[in-house]
Amino acid sequence: MKSELSNIKIDAVITWVNGNDKIWQEKINAHSDKKLDFGKKKNKARYNSIGEIDIAIQSIIKFASFVSNIFLVTDNQQPDSFLSLQKLAKDKGINLLLIDHKVIFKGFENYLPTFNSCSIGCMLFKIPNLSEHFIIFNDDTFLMRDTKPNDFFINGYPIIRGKEDLFREDRKLRSIYRKFLALTNRPVKEKTCSFKQFQQTSAKLAFGGKRDSYIRRYHTPVCLRKSTLENFFAHNNLLENNIKHRFRHKTQFIISSLSEHLEIKQKTFYYRSNTQLTYFRSYKYPILVKLKLYLFLKKKHSLFVTFQSLDMADKNTLSYILNWIEMRLSPNT
Repeated sequence: MKSELSNIKIDAVITWVNGNDKIWQEKINAHSDKKLDFGKKKNKARYNSIGEIDIAIQSIIKFASFVSNIFLVTDNQQPDSFLSLQKLAKDKGINLLLIDHKVIFKGFENYLPTFNSCSIGCMLFKIPNLSEHFIIFNDDTFLMRDTKPNDFFINGYPIIRGKEDLFREDRKLRSIYRKFLALTNRPVKEKTCSFKQFQQTSAKLAFGGKRDSYIRRYHTPVCLRKSTLENFFAHNNLLENNIKHRFRHKTQFIISSLSEHLEIKQKTFYYRSNTQLTYFRSYKYPILVKLKLYLFLKKKHSLFVTFQSLDMADKNTLSYILNWIEMRLSPNT
C-alpha cells in the first residue's frame, strides 16, 4: 500500500517531555541556576502535559498512513499509553519506536541531560535507521485531515511553508526607534531566545549572512532531508557548538529553519505561502475557539491544528476541544 502512495520512504519524528514527571522535575532543577516551581502557572504552561502526545501520534497514524516509522524522542520517559499506541500503529503498518536522548547524543553524552529543544532538535537526524525524508512534529501539532506524501515532499524535495520576512535589524522603523532611544540615553531592550530570532540566526548561517530576508515559518510540521544536514555539518563544528547549551541560548540556531534555508540556497524545495494551519495560543474567548474549529472544517485545504498550552483552557473549552478532536480521530470520520 505504501509503495502505491509514494515512491519515497517517509518517517515522522516527535520530541516529547513529560513535564509532570517528578524525576524529570528534580533533574531540571538540579541543573538550572534558577529553580522552577512547578506549582506556578507560568511553569505549568510550559511543561504541563495533558495527553497531547497521544493525540499527536494518533493523528499521524490516521491521517498520514504513508509514514513508515514514528520515532518518539524522549529523556528516559514513555507515555502511559505507549504500548496501546504502538499496537494501533502496527495495525496500520507503521512502526512506533522510542528513541532516548542517549541514542541521538552518542559521542556527545557529556552534554546530557539537556532541557533545550534547540539542542535536541539538532540531533534528530542522527536517529538510527531514520529515512532520508522525514517530518518533525511538535507534540502539540496535530494532523486533522487526510494527508498525502506530496503534502510534505514533491519529487523528493521538501515543502517549505511560511512567509518571507526581512531580518529585524533591516527594518527602517526599528532603526529609527533605536536612534530615538540612543538620543534619550535609554537602553535598547532585545528579546533573546525567541523563536523568531532563532529562525533569523539559522537563515544567516545557511547563507553566510548574504541574504536580506528569510522564510518565517509557523507551528507546522517541518519537512527535512537527512543528507542536507549531514553534508552541511560534515564541513564545520557548528553542531557541537550548538548542542552544548543545556538551556536555550541566544546564539543558537534551530534545525528546522537551518534545513529549510539550506534547501532554499540549493534551490531544492517547493514553497507554499499558505501554511494550511489553524493555530491556537489563547483560549480566553471560547466563542472564537469554536469559530476557528468550525472554519477549519470549512477550509478543505487546512491540514494542521496547533494547540499551544492547551491545559490553560478553561474546563468547558477544553472539553469542547477534546470532543472535537475525538470526533476527528474517530474511525468513521
